[in-house]
Amino acid sequence: MTLVQLRHLISLARTGSFSQSAAALFLTQPALSRSIRALESELGQPLFDRIGRHSELTPFGRDAVERARELVLAADDLRGSGRLAGDGQEGVLRIGMGSGPGAMLMTPLLLKMAQERPRLRVEIARAGTELLVQALRERALDALVVDARSLRPAPDLNAEFLHDMKGAFMVRRGHPLSRRRGGTSFDDLLRYPIASTPLSDEVARVLVERYGPRAHPSEFVTLRCEEIPSLIEVARRSDAVVLAVRAAAPDLVELKMQPLLAATARFGLVTLRRRTVPTGLVAVRALMAQLLVDGPT
Repeated sequence: MTLVQLRHLISLARTGSFSQSAAALFLTQPALSRSIRALESELGQPLFDRIGRHSELTPFGRDAVERARELVLAADDLRGSGRLAGDGQEGVLRIGMGSGPGAMLMTPLLLKMAQERPRLRVEIARAGTELLVQALRERALDALVVDARSLRPAPDLNAEFLHDMKGAFMVRRGHPLSRRRGGTSFDDLLRYPIASTPLSDEVARVLVERYGPRAHPSEFVTLRCEEIPSLIEVARRSDAVVLAVRAAAPDLVELKMQPLLAATARFGLVTLRRRTVPTGLVAVRALMAQLLVDGPT
């Protein structure tokens, strides 16, 4: 059994066609057929049922394909780790970022790499935590920077470099709520559009504890998207109230809530356990330490 045979198996499972897979693999159809037959002979079980010109996986074949994918991914990871063992000046760094850390890290990271590691190819993906974790597990990403409170604990994930950052309700300067004396109640907020990214269950719990059932994000948020910069720009140009990490919008006015909000985001660097990560990740760690901090209040 060879990795080449396993790649042939994966390709044929995907297309169901010897002719299509042979073309994609730059093989003749007889050569692909011999490879699959040899693999079936070694395993002692048929991998495909031939139905006319279509090939369907047998029950054993479905299990074999899943194991083959794991082996091929592990081999690719091992091969890539050798290329990544240098000084991090070349290669590829693929980072997934949640909405909060993305607002503060994405531009500085791209700028740092352009200035200090111009030959390193950097790819940044933005999405919700669940989709980013899925991409990490599929090896489409090397690491994530996300709100660790929205991360489901799992034995294959490693979260480090945790940074707690204060959350706040914020408005533009001159907003009617910014001129109130004696603090702002949750009822006051509800007179205006409220913008937010999708929030973790932990933050939702804090909101409900502080302000009651109406404060669940599914009830009071009227403007929701993954991009904090867009939400902040809406708050700058309208009477909308934005709920976000305080440090993401230092020019906005923080509302003094009664009672106090006292909610934080916990940003962390997430990688897969037992997987070699690119040396370029050092720059991400350094920027997290530098930028994911609360400024003076």
